[in-house]
Parts: sequence; structure tokens; C-alpha cells
Amino acid sequence: MIRIRDLGVAIDGARVLADVTVTLEERRIAVIGANGSGKSTFARTLNGLVAPTEGSVEVCDIDVRRDPRRARQAVGFLFTNPDAQILMPTAAEDVALSVKAAGVPRAERTERTAAALARFGLTDHADQPAHSLSGGQKQLLALAAVLVRAPRVLVADEPTTLLDLGNARRMADLLLGDEGPEQTLIVTHDLALAERTDVCLRFADGRLADLGDPVEVVARYRAEFP
Repeated sequence: MIRIRDLGVAIDGARVLADVTVTLEERRIAVIGANGSGKSTFARTLNGLVAPTEGSVEVCDIDVRRDPRRARQAVGFLFTNPDAQILMPTAAEDVALSVKAAGVPRAERTERTAAALARFGLTDHADQPAHSLSGGQKQLLALAAVLVRAPRVLVADEPTTLLDLGNARRMADLLLGDEGPEQTLIVTHDLALAERTDVCLRFADGRLADLGDPVEVVARYRAEFP
């Protein structure tokens, strides 16, 4: 469960978020809004990438401000650009790094790495230089490396923005599928993707402007741009 109370964030003296209070129990959560609305900043407070200036953020019964290390263990984060989080020379090495970081016993690491690559269709690219993968393959690799650590919550910040239509659909299906974390929160401009979730939040001018059924929230957002 995600519990936010009176959240405010100021960065370099500029207020980015203000007075955000919400409790989220749903499994699949969408966050929408215009550029600069505060939605990505909100997402980054969930695992301590951005520290609250005011209020509290609690995820999986963890106070993120007080215990950011535990929060990052519980909350996996997928960035828009996979190049920001692929660290190792090859696909297999990158996933293996996450497997090791997750504390998997040495004897099980090879098997866990292979299983993660297979799940995302990357077996044939295991020893390929990561920089030579396609954009879609890189995003799949980044997702594999996050999920192999078995986070309880996954936050994906505009995960389909840099993908073509086919890869965007595949990524959406993976994020919204039955396998995965207890909760998945997706920041997105893809309103069709947002409509497939269980609940939708809309941010505007640094505040939570709307919350509810995704189809209805998206419809009200569309109505603002006739």
C-alpha cells in the first residue's frame, strides 16, 4: 500500500509538488498530466530518488524519508531511457549484477539470470553488447534487471515514450500482466495505457487534480483540450 500525506517538494527553491494526500491500494496505477505537472517528481518520491520537503511518503509500511535504503529495496524504478540504468557491458552481465545485488546465493545466480533473460525474450542476446541492442530490447533488459530483484512495488516513469508502437504495446502488456509486483505505478502520456489500469491520478500545477476510474479521469483530461 502507498500512503502519501501532505506531500510537498521544492527543488532549488521552486515548489514542484504541494498538498498531495492519497492512499493507493490498487494493483495497477496510472499517473497522467501535462509536462511539468509534477507527476514524475511524485513517482520519484516513492523510492527516495526525490526527498519530500514536507509531509510523508510510506510504501510497504516503510517511511521513505526515514529509511530510503529499505524503500529502494522494496520499490523498483524503471526510467524512461534505459541507457540511464544499464550498467554492464552485456545483457547477461547487467541482469547478473542485479541478481547479485538481490542477495541470491552464488550457486543460483546463473540460473536466475538465464530465467530473467528468457522471460523477456533476451536469451539470444545474452552475450551481446548492451549498447548494440535495439531501443525496445534495452527497455526489456532494464525491466528484467529491475524485476529480477523481486521488488514489491514497481514504478515506471514513461516507460513507452521512446518505443515504437509494437514495443510500446509489449511493454504495456508486461507491466499490466498478472505476473509481477504487488503494485505497479506507471507515469505515462499514453492515455490508452492509462485507461487499462485500476486507478488513475492526474496532476496539474504540482497538485493532485483528479483521482478515480481511469476511463473517467482520462475523459475529463481530454475534455480540457477540445
